[in-house]
Amino acid sequence: MTTSTALLLADLTGVAVFAASGASAAVAKRLDLFGVVFVGFVAALGGGILRDLVIDEVPPLAFADWRYAATAALTAGATFWLHPRLARLRTTVLVLDAAGLGLFTVTGTLKALDAGVPAVGACLLGMLTAIGGGLGRDLLTGEIPVVLRREIYAVAALAGAVAVALLDAFGRADAAGLTAAAVFVFALRLVSLRRRWSAPVATLRPPRTGARGPGS
Repeated sequence: MTTSTALLLADLTGVAVFAASGASAAVAKRLDLFGVVFVGFVAALGGGILRDLVIDEVPPLAFADWRYAATAALTAGATFWLHPRLARLRTTVLVLDAAGLGLFTVTGTLKALDAGVPAVGACLLGMLTAIGGGLGRDLLTGEIPVVLRREIYAVAALAGAVAVALLDAFGRADAAGLTAAAVFVFALRLVSLRRRWSAPVATLRPPRTGARGPGS
């Protein structure tokens, strides 16, 4: 299997995983079939579309290659019909979401580097590719985006993107190195969930009550 074929399979696997995640969130919000498929499409392909627009690849791959849209739509549709079974597989969905995060981080960063984007910008684009769809999913379903909450999600994607950029800089961005980077993101996400790691949150002090005014 060539590297390009492996990356295509990784990309489509990530599309399917995030489409299922988006569709599951839409089903929980009681959207109709079209709404479920649309949210699944956005969750699966939103980050990639954003990346392609930034690197001036028009039309974005999600529209230029029918396999991406078809994979997202079919997976979201299947999730709509099979959601009673999937609802009992919350742990499995979280594992698949972590796998998709790793896959999209690697493919997004690598594509940005191949387009000539400097390393820092490529890392940011890799992170946005991985989290952009989830951001769109949460906004469409009226939730505070996961990436803005305490969970280690965007941080895991950014760490993986930095790993890919380093591998590319040292000429080690081969199948083994990229697989290791994806596994790193996957493992970091799962470990953070299991150990309940979180980013720091500002502590808000309650307003003082009963304070004396001047001259009292």
